[in-house]
Amino acid sequence: MKLLGIESSCDECSAAVVEDGRRVLSNVVLSQVDFHRPYYGVVPEIASRKHVEWIRAVVEDSLTQASVTTKEIEAIAVTFRPGLIGSLLVGLSYAKGMAWALGLPLVGVDHILAHLYAPQLEREIEYPFLGLLVSGGHTIIARVQRYDQIEVLGTTIDDAVGEAFDKVAKFYDLGFPGGVAIDKLSRSGNARAFHFPRPSLHKGEAYYDVSYSGLKTAVIHQSEQFWDGKSERSMANLAASFQRAAIDILVDRTLAAASDYGLRRIVAGGGVAANSYLRERFATETGVEVIFPPLNLCTDNAAMVAGFGYHALRDGKASDFSLNAEARVRMFKRKYP
Repeated sequence: MKLLGIESSCDECSAAVVEDGRRVLSNVVLSQVDFHRPYYGVVPEIASRKHVEWIRAVVEDSLTQASVTTKEIEAIAVTFRPGLIGSLLVGLSYAKGMAWALGLPLVGVDHILAHLYAPQLEREIEYPFLGLLVSGGHTIIARVQRYDQIEVLGTTIDDAVGEAFDKVAKFYDLGFPGGVAIDKLSRSGNARAFHFPRPSLHKGEAYYDVSYSGLKTAVIHQSEQFWDGKSERSMANLAASFQRAAIDILVDRTLAAASDYGLRRIVAGGGVAANSYLRERFATETGVEVIFPPLNLCTDNAAMVAGFGYHALRDGKASDFSLNAEARVRMFKRKYP
């Protein structure tokens, strides 16, 4: 079964053809980074307009690269939540029109759940496992029961980790996307030059939650208070120290949740899953298996949407044409039933 996937939740315009939920025949991703770089963040109006301009060509390119025609496509999977509402509506509207014209089933996909499915495109991973979803908009630690069922154990109480990277990078004029810029700069820095604080969220239901507001403030406005007094006060050292603190917060909470819930397999997804220190830090841990998607499947992409959609379709979860876009999802709040 060949599915066409369409993803337009933020600033990546993507289409892909995936066979039987695993075999990626094409995965076209057109990034808008150059258009948003002057603003150090994604501008929703620009994002939605670029999707309108690009969506048709991106879909056609995905079919061409997969060497398939529309007659060989058996269903269309499309991201409908969460994300920028204008961007979501472009992909969803195009997918609806195409599905109606071709008489194909439509499958609405939650792209956060699709991120946790992304590593399955390379290898089959047995459920349950602990999922770590880290991106510009979300930071979620969850017990993943199956491809479409998660229990949120922890989340951010303020900024997402990717958002913190972007804001620090913007303040110090390091570049955009912030996570990529800080990761690159950190490679030449001393990660122990500044001892930035970690939040203390260890009571009651908040045990696996994370927070980045305080760390962000410390890095931007109070860095001199956390300098070790002897290392060079360079941007490379500042970036490396910030990255170490931000990632250590994630890793410590994730390992605690995995231990408490008896899960020895951790699966990461989302743009921050490409961070080199996050991968290095988990690589040093023993007693757990940590699985990352390949770098090209960390950021938003349509291959994970099509792969996820295949399983939803097999479970009889096709959508009707009343499906609408949703900017936010309550399910990703901790303890939501």
